[in-house]
Amino acid sequence: MSTPTPISQLSSISLAHLYGLLQPISVPLTSPNAKFTNWSRTFACSPLAIFEPETEYHCELILELARREGRVVRAVGVGHSPSDLACTTGYMLRTTKLDRLLEIHADKRYIIAQAGITLDALHAELANHGLAMINVGSISDQTLGGIVTTATHGTGINYGVISTHVMGLSLLLADGSRVFCSRQERPDLFIASICGLGSTGLILTVTLEVEPVFRLKEVQQTIQFHECVRTLDSLVNASEHVRFWWFPAADTMRVSSADRTLEPAKPVGSWLWHSFFGFHVVQFLLFVGRYILPLNIFIGRFASWLVSTRVVAIDDSFRIFNVECRYPQHTTEWAIPYENTKACLYDLHDWISRELSDPKGLRPHFPIEVRFSDSDDIWLSPSNGQKTSWIGIVQFKPYGCEVPYKTLFERFEAILYRHGGRPHWAKAHPLRPEALRRLYPRFDDFTRVLRAVDPRGMFRNEYVERHIFGKTGPEYDRRIFKRHVPSR
Repeated sequence: MSTPTPISQLSSISLAHLYGLLQPISVPLTSPNAKFTNWSRTFACSPLAIFEPETEYHCELILELARREGRVVRAVGVGHSPSDLACTTGYMLRTTKLDRLLEIHADKRYIIAQAGITLDALHAELANHGLAMINVGSISDQTLGGIVTTATHGTGINYGVISTHVMGLSLLLADGSRVFCSRQERPDLFIASICGLGSTGLILTVTLEVEPVFRLKEVQQTIQFHECVRTLDSLVNASEHVRFWWFPAADTMRVSSADRTLEPAKPVGSWLWHSFFGFHVVQFLLFVGRYILPLNIFIGRFASWLVSTRVVAIDDSFRIFNVECRYPQHTTEWAIPYENTKACLYDLHDWISRELSDPKGLRPHFPIEVRFSDSDDIWLSPSNGQKTSWIGIVQFKPYGCEVPYKTLFERFEAILYRHGGRPHWAKAHPLRPEALRRLYPRFDDFTRVLRAVDPRGMFRNEYVERHIFGKTGPEYDRRIFKRHVPSR
């Protein structure tokens, strides 16, 4: 890790010289990369400037320029968040070249990595040293900093969100100072930052708890929806990592149960689902279903059939944790108290059944994913103070084409909110400070820390100003960065 440059030294650099120092890491305005579009192609923006720093000194220079010009700085990794969380009209700082694993302490089971390293790269680096992440979400395309600042989760009723495995952070604050924080040093800043939406400061490095490399044995089987909900508690607690994939049109649940094992690797997948045939036929049918509404019920049943066989797979942990996202998509996901899960699923089932029986009803895609996490004490974590069930819905965009989703998501979110739902921070949602304050007991502590470390709002983009500080007006509208006209 580099030694931070004294702030007085940075302030002595002339503006012309500062521009010159930043020129090599500035994306030319004529470049296609001068615009940002998220992975799901749902939000896009044209920042005032995009920087791709390669060193921490570069980051210091970017923040120095932002201080002088009164600009917002937004850090972004690979842009996997399916919302406008990463979007800005100010300066964008891409972290993907700050991607090194800096220190490995296998005996003490922790590592220190730069925040821009992707989980895919981190898995490979850790495996070379006989180590692995404790829990992983459904994908590994994101950067380490991105999953930390949004409290991204995997699944496992006794496993916390991934931020609970963070032991320390080094941050570059708005005033140019570099600080280290942990549960022992500057604990309020630390707790705010490990689900801070990128608004407390620029995360430079992450100290992460890991464990010795391990394999998982996963059993997947399909059961009826009502059987799954009736036996929910026994299913969820029967294995370390349990998740469900619900196919509403078929009224089935695909149950995935995974546990650590010493058995030799035996990678297995559902051939029909993962094959060229399954991928492309389903996408084509989804495309046709945009025009022939009744076809969507058949597509859901067909997809359920493709994955209906019992499958047992043994593989490296991250390969079992990860699943294929398949197609670009609209998605929303909410976390509810675990004790509300059965009632919530029954309410969702009743609603979707009414939609499917109505010739003009809404047609949700598949699957609806249900995952679980342990409670934690992170101020803005959706699992704060409660064991949690995460329920997420998708509407695929076959061949990148738009599909109706807005009304579907509004009705879905209303049911989840009624059951105490908290939205996943990386995904688009309608909640403002008044509602969030009721859901998060330490919400005001979070905003207090933000005002203390960033009084001028250098790290507050439109998303943060809208959802955390309640700013209104056309420049803060939730659809300001939407790529397409509103969908029904």
